[in-house]
Amino acid sequence: MSRIVVFGAGGKAGRAVVAEAVRRGHEVVAAVRDVDKHADLAGDGVEVVSADVTDRGQVAPLVGNADVVVNAVAPGEGDGVEDFYSSASSTLAGAITGSGARLVGIGLSAYLEVAPGVRAMDTPEFPAQFAGFAKAHAAGLDALRAAPSELTWSVVVPAMEFLPDAPRTGSYRSGDTGLLADAEGVSRISYADFAIAVVDEAERNAHPGAHFAVAY
Repeated sequence: MSRIVVFGAGGKAGRAVVAEAVRRGHEVVAAVRDVDKHADLAGDGVEVVSADVTDRGQVAPLVGNADVVVNAVAPGEGDGVEDFYSSASSTLAGAITGSGARLVGIGLSAYLEVAPGVRAMDTPEFPAQFAGFAKAHAAGLDALRAAPSELTWSVVVPAMEFLPDAPRTGSYRSGDTGLLADAEGVSRISYADFAIAVVDEAERNAHPGAHFAVAY
């Protein structure tokens, strides 16, 4: 059993990760901004705490006795998206380095490659309205790459499409930095099965210092 701290535990991906980690018998600390709003997360094996992922003073006490930290955060109302992901990554990296904990992040399919050296976000077909968000998310990955070498990190990148109500099948495929698609040419996965991949990485540390794609 490990102690896993999940930042962004109130979001869809975060909740799925909490559920999967508890299912496997891990001790989970669910870090959210508003404890009252996410009080339903509390239960056997889950402690719900309040924390701002961009505030090192709030982050450090939580990660100090963690085995693994999962970064499932997303900007809230009033957050500037442009710097949010890089700030979150830098804050977590700074707090975790030297603690003995590992960091597992959740990435974005936009920065997976659709051709050698070509990310989805860099293609002409990528929707302009999502360009800023994708750039901000990619900056979070860059911040991890720039972190001290003592930090052990990995980033699990979901498929292009999340299937919010799809059941847990217990299976998924993992790749490298290229976008994964199924036999129909569609890149998709359920939150529940994506959470399996995240907790697998938390347990196994199979992709240190790298980001990798997950899909059906």
